[in-house]
Amino acid sequence: MPEGLLTVSYIVAGVLFILSLRGLSNQETASRGNLCGVAGMIIAVLATILGGRVGSIGTLMVVMLVGGGIGLIVARRVAMTEMPELVAILHSFVGVAAVLVGIVSHMEPGSLSGTELLIHEIEIVLGVFIGAYTFTGSVIAFLKLRGSIGGKPLTLPLRHQLNLLLVLISVLFGAWFVNGSPEEQLMYLLIIIAIAGLLGIHMIMAIGGADMPVVVSMLNSYSGWAAASAGFMLSNDLLIITGALVGSSGAILSYIMCRGMNRSFISVIAGGFGVAEGTIAVVSKEDDGKEAQSTSAEETADLLRSSKQVIVVPGYGMAVAQAQHIVHEITKNLRSR
Repeated sequence: MPEGLLTVSYIVAGVLFILSLRGLSNQETASRGNLCGVAGMIIAVLATILGGRVGSIGTLMVVMLVGGGIGLIVARRVAMTEMPELVAILHSFVGVAAVLVGIVSHMEPGSLSGTELLIHEIEIVLGVFIGAYTFTGSVIAFLKLRGSIGGKPLTLPLRHQLNLLLVLISVLFGAWFVNGSPEEQLMYLLIIIAIAGLLGIHMIMAIGGADMPVVVSMLNSYSGWAAASAGFMLSNDLLIITGALVGSSGAILSYIMCRGMNRSFISVIAGGFGVAEGTIAVVSKEDDGKEAQSTSAEETADLLRSSKQVIVVPGYGMAVAQAQHIVHEITKNLRSR
C-alpha cells in the first residue's frame, strides 16, 4: 500500500474513532457509535496489514483469529453486571502489550542514533512504566471487582511517601537507562518495569472496593496513554491518536465521576482516596446547611403511583448498586398504567 493511502486510511480511522466517542456519549446514538468504532478498527487493522510493515502476515492472521475467538467467547459469556470486571482485565492487556513493545523496541532500535535514539529511549521508559502500572493496577481492580480479594483498602504507613519514593527511583533508573551501556540498559529497563508494577499494586490496593468503578475509568485513561506511548515507539500515528483519545476521554470521565462522588480527582491519581465498601463519602463544604431527606420503599412506591410524570436519571449510584434491571422493571410497570 502506498504511504499516502496508508496515511489517508489512518485519518479516516481516526475520524471514525472520534465519531464513536461522540456516539457513545448519548444513549440513543450509542449503537451508531459502536458501529463507527468497529469500522474504524477494521480500517486500521487492514491498513496496518497492507502497509508493508508486517513481517509475516500468516503468523499475524493466526494470532488475530485466536485472540478474536477468545474475545468472542468471553464476550458472549460475560453477564452485563460483570462488564466492569471485563473492562478492567482488558486494560491489563493493553498495559502488558505496551511493556512488551517497549522491550522489543529497546532490543531492536534500528538505525537510530544521537538525539533520535535519546528520544526513542525516553519513549521506551515512559511506555513500559505506564504499561506496567496499568497492567498490575488493572489486575488488582479485576480481582477486587470479582471479590477474589477483599474490598477493604490497604493503607500502609507513609504510603504517599512510599509512592513518591518509587516514582523517584524509577526516574533515577530511567536516567541510568538512557545513559547506560547496551549491556546495562536491559537490566535497568526490567527494574523500572518491576517498580512500576509494584506501584500499580500498592496504589490500587489502597482504594476501597466500592470505588473501583472510578479506578477502572482512570485505568482506562492510563491504558490509552500506554497505547499512545506504544504508538510513539512504533512510529504509528493512528496508535498515538487513538491512545490520546482514550486517555483524555477516560480522564474526563473519571473527573466527572469524582465530582459526582465528592471526591478529589488528584487523590484518585495518588491512590489514596480509598474507603471500605459501604462507607459513606464525606460531604463537601459546598453542601453545608443542606439536610438529607430520607424515605422508604413504601413512600417511594406511593409517590410513583400518584405521579403523572416520572424522570429517571441514571448515575453512578445506580451503576454501583447494579439497579438498572430493577429500574427497567419499574419503568415498564409505570408505562403500563
